[in-house]
Amino acid sequence: MSESITLEQAQSEVDAWIKTIGVKYFSELTNTAILMEEVGELARIMARTYGEQSSKANEKQSSLSDEMADVLWVLICLANQTGVDLSVAFRENMEKKTKRDFDRHRNNEKLS
Repeated sequence: MSESITLEQAQSEVDAWIKTIGVKYFSELTNTAILMEEVGELARIMARTYGEQSSKANEKQSSLSDEMADVLWVLICLANQTGVDLSVAFRENMEKKTKRDFDRHRNNEKLS
């Protein structure tokens, strides 16, 4: 089993990989398009695994965890390119959601 890493470590590791093995970052626009492509691949697995859609006979089986990691990879690339510290962004987003939704879901009849 591999060890856990922080978002800061993941951002640093992706940056180092890009600058050594990957040569350079794709443009932000290209990476945004790649992110959408990867989310689509994740959605395909979700629809076939947890939804009603069946796989095609010649469809290659993909790994849910690998597709999630692909989405995370490209998101980290975009964060690095745009100067977003994902650790800070995540913490601020959790605080925002906690304040905004403190009673919202608890009082949602649809979730009872």
